[in-house]
Amino acid sequence: MRFLGELDQRLFIRVAAARVPGADPALTRLSRSADHGRLWLGAAAGLVTLGGHTARRAALRGAGSLVLASLTVNTVVKWSARRPRPLLEPVPQIRHLLRQPRTTSFPSGHSASAAAFATGVALESTRYGALIAPVAAAVAFSRVYVGVHYPGDVLAGTVIGVGAAVLTCRWWPPRQVNPERERPPAAAPALPGGDGLVVFVNTGAGTPAAPLPATTLLAELLPGAELVACGPDDDFDALLDRAVRRTLARGGALGVHGGDGTVNTVARSAARHGLPLAVFPGGTFNHFALDVGVPHVADTVAAVERGEAVAVDLGTAAPQETSADTDQDTDPMEFLNTFAIGLYPELVRLRERLEHRLGKWPAATVALIRVLRTAAPTELRIDGRRRRLWLLFAGNCHYVPDGFAPAFRPRLDDGLLDLRLIDGDRRLARTRVVLAAFLGVLGHSPVYVAERVPEVRIEDLKGTDTCAYDGEVVPAPGTLRLVKRNRALVVYRPAVPRSEIVQQAWLATVLARCRGRGRGRRLPADGGPSALGH
Repeated sequence: MRFLGELDQRLFIRVAAARVPGADPALTRLSRSADHGRLWLGAAAGLVTLGGHTARRAALRGAGSLVLASLTVNTVVKWSARRPRPLLEPVPQIRHLLRQPRTTSFPSGHSASAAAFATGVALESTRYGALIAPVAAAVAFSRVYVGVHYPGDVLAGTVIGVGAAVLTCRWWPPRQVNPERERPPAAAPALPGGDGLVVFVNTGAGTPAAPLPATTLLAELLPGAELVACGPDDDFDALLDRAVRRTLARGGALGVHGGDGTVNTVARSAARHGLPLAVFPGGTFNHFALDVGVPHVADTVAAVERGEAVAVDLGTAAPQETSADTDQDTDPMEFLNTFAIGLYPELVRLRERLEHRLGKWPAATVALIRVLRTAAPTELRIDGRRRRLWLLFAGNCHYVPDGFAPAFRPRLDDGLLDLRLIDGDRRLARTRVVLAAFLGVLGHSPVYVAERVPEVRIEDLKGTDTCAYDGEVVPAPGTLRLVKRNRALVVYRPAVPRSEIVQQAWLATVLARCRGRGRGRRLPADGGPSALGH
């Protein structure tokens, strides 16, 4: 240890004696700008404001990693090590900070925050991480250059910051940027300019702060497309039926712009009529669009014009009435994403009642607490075996990671149901699941079961009167058979997606062009179909 301390001293003196032309004022200002994480919180705000979905995830992970690293350094390590700050005599006066830090020297909190934020961003996007990393490295070096830390302090802080960012993956796994490329590609017509495409647009989806209305953006990008707008007061089913009939008449493809609920409903309609589907993500989460590989409207536009598509699976929950000699299927429920029985349908139903007063996230939190406290297990038979469960979850294709809350699907044509169960027979099952999820060890909990199966038969359902598919809560029949319709839906997706940075620059160009003209195309006030660009 004495050798390492002496080496640290010698390295500090060498850096103090170094003269980097023009670096003194720049590194001093940079070091000050990172006080209390201001530089990184500003960078996170910039990513959220200017970037797309990946940038927002990167900003959130980076900020969370920064908070975790700062808490570790300032509440545990600094007060344990208590290393004095370096003497300032070897450091030129021009580099001295106006306010010298009063905390102990080991480790460097600035370096920990810089490394945590840069690593957190890079875990979500290597491109955004490459933009942040040089600034983070400069901040770490500046702490030695201005004389407030030894090199060893900076190295230790960097290790803590990287570790904090990696640790966030236990609770929130990074999303795979480019989903696996399913093979073979599916046949879909190329529609240059959107000619032959009919897009059902949910005008109430997304955020009010969107830079352009969805109808204006789509009319600009695909002037040959026909748009059917549906507002909050319109008849959703009637307008969707009109869009389907127009698509069949034009012999092209059906499109949808909206959130997950809208996309799921339109996707099921497209599958029933054998129509290719173009998904233009326009909601808050866009789970299906991200999983299939169209995170940006521009991705879908490119795929539609080139005729690039893949086929994806649909899940089916078929209610069955059992008689002495036959099983008769009625009214199957098709799901694009998930099917659930137990806690989840109750959670959705309660959240929907509360969100108008509390907002979506507060309502979800309150609903979760109430459901965990008051819900009762559901009794049923799964493939002939009697079970007592808090939750049965079936995903359309394999969600990853295993052993954690379902996050995303690398592919959508694996032919399997992702079945996850929470056992209701074990003592304190709800508490054990919550603790295991909090500690990131849910996959090792004996109350949690996960497996992939081609089909599931559910019988003698008792203790609940509802189930949920794709977020819709409906009455639950006593007997169900969950199966897959393999490659039942064709969805446009580009073979080679562009990076998000390129997409955002392209969108900014479109936005500037629309504003420069000072006008935008509008749909009729009645929200009916409008042929734009003809």
